[in-house]
Amino acid sequence: MPKKLLSEIGLSALVLAIFALLGVIFLAVLQSQTADTIAENQRLALLAQLSQLVEEGSYDNALDQSIIVLPPETFASKKPVTVYLATKQNQPVAAIFLVTTMKGYGGAIQLLVGVNRDQTLGGVRVVQHKETPGLGDKVELGKSNWIKSFNGKSLSNPSQAHWAVKKDGGEFDQFTGATITPRAVVGAVKDVLDWSQLHFDELFTDKFKATSNLGRSSD
Repeated sequence: MPKKLLSEIGLSALVLAIFALLGVIFLAVLQSQTADTIAENQRLALLAQLSQLVEEGSYDNALDQSIIVLPPETFASKKPVTVYLATKQNQPVAAIFLVTTMKGYGGAIQLLVGVNRDQTLGGVRVVQHKETPGLGDKVELGKSNWIKSFNGKSLSNPSQAHWAVKKDGGEFDQFTGATITPRAVVGAVKDVLDWSQLHFDELFTDKFKATSNLGRSSD
């Protein structure tokens, strides 16, 4: 093969290698910048959801900067449970639980449950689910107002016996053709209230000094 042709082939290969390297570098930089943007957008979206579950003006801390992480078995979940703590002048006013129930019709349902210091619910929001469109997906605020039926509820309102969907003798509506989904959400919310009441001192009295004990709890 003529040397000139070999030289041209070598030059072409070098140019291609340089372009490939530049492409890799460009993609790496772009991915890094995109990842930061995505992470920040996710943080802002989380803060927006959290703020819906705590009364405006009742807290003065960054909700995503004060957390407790509980082991999955605390709520029979496959994922650790994150608790976002709302404080006012370093005094606890509310706790928002990010929990996952595995009892949905389509599997896991992840939701935020806000519990006030007086043990009433600040609200509930579904974060992720795989429920049937047009049926179980009515747990989403954008699809119906059903999720708002938890606002202000507590373990005494309704009574323990009525913390269930109406089909099971409870107070909460179910969806036509989709009872499993609301049943799973109602059960998960009640579990959070039960746990919060049982651990009231650690969450709302001792300024979170018992964080390590909370992390080991399996109640």
